[in-house]
Amino acid sequence: MSAVLTPTMTSATTTTASWTNVCPADDILPDTGVCALVEGRHVAVFRVGPDRFFAIDNVDPKSGASVLSRGLVGSLGDRIVVASPLYKQHIDLQSGECIEQPELSVSAHAVRIEGGLVQVSLR
Repeated sequence: MSAVLTPTMTSATTTTASWTNVCPADDILPDTGVCALVEGRHVAVFRVGPDRFFAIDNVDPKSGASVLSRGLVGSLGDRIVVASPLYKQHIDLQSGECIEQPELSVSAHAVRIEGGLVQVSLR
């Protein structure tokens, strides 16, 4: 069974996208993240609750360190965010937007589960 877990994905995008296996979905504990190298890019993959997955660039835009996957997952209003472990700015996991400083936003990427594996496609 295949589930595309980003609401902005379309079937046309799904068929032309290049997907990279990251890890088994069960290897990511709920409300935590992991770092993966996808096509030479550091990507943070987060599991929120039992079955929602998000992927954003892992590099903290303020420091340049590859650490966002280690941040705390939470919410601000109706937005699911990760707090950078270094400067504590909040990044929206759906869009990659930095709440406090939009100029520090990162890219968000498509995520799906295929055969029990988390897969990421860069946007």
